[in-house]
Amino acid sequence: MKYVLTLLSLLVTLVVAQATTIYQIDIRDDINSKTWIYTKQGFAEAAQLKADAILINLNTYGGEVIYADSIRTTILNSKIPVIAFIDNNAASAGALISIACDQIYMRPGASFGAATVVNGTDGQQMPDKYQSYMRATMRSTAEAQGKDSLGNWKREPLIAEAMVDDRTVIPNLIDSGKTLTFTTEEAMKHGYCEGTAENIEAVLTQAGYAAGTYTLQVYEPSTMDILKGILTNTFLQSILIMLIIGGIYFELQTPGIGFPLAAAVVAAILYFAPLYIDGLAASWEIILFVIGVILIILEIFVIPGFGVAGISGIGLVIFGLTMSMIDNVNFNFENVPTGQIGRSLFTVMLGLLLGFAAIIYFTWKIGTKGIFRKLALEATQETASGFVGVPTEQLTLVGKNGMTTTDLRPSGKVEVDGKRYDAVADNGAFISKGAHVKVIRYETGQVYVVPTEN
Repeated sequence: MKYVLTLLSLLVTLVVAQATTIYQIDIRDDINSKTWIYTKQGFAEAAQLKADAILINLNTYGGEVIYADSIRTTILNSKIPVIAFIDNNAASAGALISIACDQIYMRPGASFGAATVVNGTDGQQMPDKYQSYMRATMRSTAEAQGKDSLGNWKREPLIAEAMVDDRTVIPNLIDSGKTLTFTTEEAMKHGYCEGTAENIEAVLTQAGYAAGTYTLQVYEPSTMDILKGILTNTFLQSILIMLIIGGIYFELQTPGIGFPLAAAVVAAILYFAPLYIDGLAASWEIILFVIGVILIILEIFVIPGFGVAGISGIGLVIFGLTMSMIDNVNFNFENVPTGQIGRSLFTVMLGLLLGFAAIIYFTWKIGTKGIFRKLALEATQETASGFVGVPTEQLTLVGKNGMTTTDLRPSGKVEVDGKRYDAVADNGAFISKGAHVKVIRYETGQVYVVPTEN
């Protein structure tokens, strides 16, 4: 009986051990919107599986701070212990993520640190207000690991700050003028690494999970996660905004519904769809964007001049596009990561600037040399080819007086000598119905008029 009980005890121990689940998330590219989506989804799946630990496999040179900060916050708020394995590199934003983890293990020869905020375009160091924020973020992340039984920080906050600010001096470690980057041995010596490991299995063994006693579940992004990661890229979002603005503009310049409108609609769907699915864009934010577009169209075609409707429309378009990227609930920004509002507004304004630049460029290029030449009609209509002239009686109208039969906004109808003609108010002015006008010229099938007193 004694042997039976011992055998049952061993079986129970084996079953419990095998029930241990370790969830692995790989961060092996630049940290951006895709990384954040993958990490957020990975933590959610780990919680559903009731994983005993989350292992983040890191090999990155950094990326966008806004997304690294979101990942850091997720790690610090996780009820599941998080282990970092630095597989060669955890620079810049990668260092911030590493420090947030409960344990850090490094491959021999690996390094992490160098978290100075730099410009993403030319690599130049950003102004001190950005460095100040990053210094505080690194310090607070190190402080979040708490103190040991002797009252000493488990991870010295000043060391984390030295990874950002080259002015920070730590005796026997770093002099002024140098940004701190740890090697594996240095990180272990100063409490920023729990041990060295060649692979995942060795990391888990040192963390207390013996081989054969756990199940390793690796996060695999779904097709939807991949699409969301691609479509929420900052630069691509700016391109989509450019297509929305440019498509609407060129569609308004041409009759009917054609390619520009189709491009604008597709771009709008690609912009809003992943944000809506991810819970960022609310229905009312999309509706405000649509109302803004409608107001701009009304300003152009219905309401004379450029005033309240046009300005309001532009404001609503910018507001709708920006708010759709911010994770707020009815204007409650309490849980919005620091810097997300600025990043969202920057993305929208960049898209608008690109859109206006595209409008100017294509307006100048269409009908000229190259592939754009085919987008405009340049054929000569020769009589020998069967083309015949059309009546040019409108030329005789120049200098005559008439009356508007519709409002000119600036185009409409006028009556001269008992006949109605298409007309345009000179200089785009608004002329009301029933006003006396004078024909001043005839161009491109239109008579141009100006108001007269009688």
